[in-house]
Amino acid sequence: MAAYKEPGFDARRNAAAEARAKALAKLKAKTPIDPAVQAERIAKAQAREQAQAEKRQAAKERREREAEEKAAAAAANAPKPELTEEERKAARDARYAARKARRK
Repeated sequence: MAAYKEPGFDARRNAAAEARAKALAKLKAKTPIDPAVQAERIAKAQAREQAQAEKRQAAKERREREAEEKAAAAAANAPKPELTEEERKAARDARYAARKARRK
């Protein structure tokens, strides 16, 4: 049995050329795409893209709505500013006046 002999440069080059020729022949032998089938594929692709665009738009609107709701909730939970001395006195006087009015 003969020992393994590594292929030389020419052998590798010829093998690559043969592979290229086979691939080209296979590509040329392919039948052309029927225009009706191609139109159907294009229509399906457009419908799929339209559905994806609608889904993206709905998700975007949902995110915006959630952000608005979150901002509104944050604004509602924001700490109220402290009352000034005059406002506290006016509230106290109003409570006092209401208490006096109930007694009469």
